[in-house]
Amino acid sequence: MNEITQAFVLGAGLGTRLRPLTDELPKPLIPIFQKPLITFALDHLIGTGVNKFVINTHRLPESFRNFFPDNEYAGHSVMLAHEPELLETGGGMKNVEAFIENRPFIAYSGDILSDVDLEPLIENHFRAQNHVTLGLRRNTGLGAGVVMRDNRIVAILKESNPDENFDYANVSVWNPEIFQKLPPRQKVSFIPILTKWIAEGGKIGGILLDDGQWFNIGSRKEYLEVHRVIATEHWHPRYVKTVGWPDPIHPSAFVDPSAELRGCSVVGEHCRVGAKAILEDTILWPGAQIASQSQLQGCIVRSQKKASGIHRNIDI
Repeated sequence: MNEITQAFVLGAGLGTRLRPLTDELPKPLIPIFQKPLITFALDHLIGTGVNKFVINTHRLPESFRNFFPDNEYAGHSVMLAHEPELLETGGGMKNVEAFIENRPFIAYSGDILSDVDLEPLIENHFRAQNHVTLGLRRNTGLGAGVVMRDNRIVAILKESNPDENFDYANVSVWNPEIFQKLPPRQKVSFIPILTKWIAEGGKIGGILLDDGQWFNIGSRKEYLEVHRVIATEHWHPRYVKTVGWPDPIHPSAFVDPSAELRGCSVVGEHCRVGAKAILEDTILWPGAQIASQSQLQGCIVRSQKKASGIHRNIDI
């Protein structure tokens, strides 16, 4: 049966470029219109038939444990695999081998947000009888160049050439044979492993996934941009079933009637916005408090923080 019911979701990234936003919250848990980023990946995968998840963690693992207290999401199994030392993509995959059943699985980065159709990726993997099939996009800015000929990957370069190369879209299908190729307890990317496998005759396929939206939430600019697209272009991934999403003002928040919200502003759970405050393209995380007559433009206010006065394009 050509279906995949298990996934490895990568949640162990450091979120360095998003600091200070990620000082107290792992990047996969940052809110997008009050919905944690990683839940978009989980919902997307559930929509393709996945019912078992393994998520690796590194920084702030207690935040993941608090979010998945019963080791489940939407009725589906969630196993957390902690990495005391960051193992990168290949080492992280090897580290979850015991939790992956002996059949194909999807690997999906927990810091991307996309509505690309995953069915062509899965269908191509089985039809071509690949060992690995990478989802690819053009010009994502991620840097690695994947050279593909007739849906077969022939090389992976250090730098991208947009004229003939593709970028890894951070979603892929893997056969369990990969675990035989990965060294145990080592910090290693899966890129050199795949390069060696290609040289040995491994069937490493690629499928272009250029349809739909695709966001790599790696910086505050990208974080604000996805909010803008959701708010102004009314983008709503078809797999998101969360009732009321996207709601710019959480029901538990208080916004003074004289305050103004403009652009893609979001007011999170238990926030308070004072009289005559103006928020423009500004995101408030849970518990943030904005003083009366404050003016914030292009700002992100972290959980439980207070802001007053006039601020532009900063994180508070």
